Amino acid sequence: MLPRRLLTAAAPLLVGALALTASACAKDEGEVGADGKKIVKIAYQGPLSGDNAALGVHMENGVKLAVKQANERGDLPFSLTYVAADDAGSADQSPAAAQKVIDDEKVLATIGPAFSSPTKAAGQLYSQANLLALTPSASSPSLTTLGFSSFLRGIPNDNAQGGGMASYYAKKLKAKKVFLVDDKTEYGIGLSAVADADLKAAGVEVVRQSVPQKTPDYTAVATAAKNSGADALIYAGFYADAAPFAKKLKEAGFDKPRIASDGVNDRKFIELAGAASEGWLVTCPCVDAEVEAGIKKFTADYQAEFKTAPGTYSAESFDATNLVIEQIKALGPDATRDQVLAKVKQADYKGLTKRFRFDAKGEFPDRTAFLYEVTEGKIVYRGNIETLAAS
Repeated sequence: MLPRRLLTAAAPLLVGALALTASACAKDEGEVGADGKKIVKIAYQGPLSGDNAALGVHMENGVKLAVKQANERGDLPFSLTYVAADDAGSADQSPAAAQKVIDDEKVLATIGPAFSSPTKAAGQLYSQANLLALTPSASSPSLTTLGFSSFLRGIPNDNAQGGGMASYYAKKLKAKKVFLVDDKTEYGIGLSAVADADLKAAGVEVVRQSVPQKTPDYTAVATAAKNSGADALIYAGFYADAAPFAKKLKEAGFDKPRIASDGVNDRKFIELAGAASEGWLVTCPCVDAEVEAGIKKFTADYQAEFKTAPGTYSAESFDATNLVIEQIKALGPDATRDQVLAKVKQADYKGLTKRFRFDAKGEFPDRTAFLYEVTEGKIVYRGNIETLAAS
């Protein structure tokens, strides 16, 4: 028998060893939810704060609804949990948001990042972790050329929007000169480059300017647009900057057709721009969840859950999440990140909004964009932009 003083000294060591053993066993077995099933997590990275947070929250809600409904169905072999990663729509904040997700070993997939600049900033981190980053909205064409091995795009890239804008102006409105403004982000520059090239290919003169986000006064660029002699305008950016720009265009007397990109396709644009938003056209490679007959149940469920109508990319985010859930379900509760990534890359999934599949670069293969118009304080769906351009 050991002397009492040795037993006393050994006791803390024994307790510590038992705690470590218990911890190791818990880690081996995996955390379990209230239903006794192993926990599997799906994350969303996007702007949940900042100037353009409304866009991010609409997408987050789509993800959260998909997770909730999947758990409620009761047929999953695991307990599904949602993880939020707020990047404020900023490239600077994106790596930290992504690392938070990556460090959580229970996260098997990320929906996002939502915006193009944050995607570019975090893409390599996700690739190094072999963690799927399936965006429902980041549209810059360059993102699939940067060597990101775990990035997939769930929408057409900006060849659809930029090309659609160019077609609509050149074919439908017979524009001769277009004033083209981008917000100097990865997204704005990429989209405007497509529109620029396609307009010039159609014989349309382009006057192009880049104006950075958070510009305190848009008077100069609005005046330049008015004085340019352009008979149409394109803005490639987000609603937080499009709204003050729209006001200055109205003050300057620019009353020609104006098209903005999907970053402006939000009710906050109307709220911030007021009467200056009236008549603006907006493009988006997204469906209108309040118009499409096939997703009425989603719209009703969304409104019941969040007490508001779906927004831009809400339904696409819901679809992307369900695509991922279906693949993890097939793999089982012991699925790894590598397995999930490989399976989603090969998926062919019929969602509410579209058929999801990906080419070798991770691109969504279709090229379809839609046109909306601000009419009497509402964003109203007009139809397929290429069909409208040809009519």
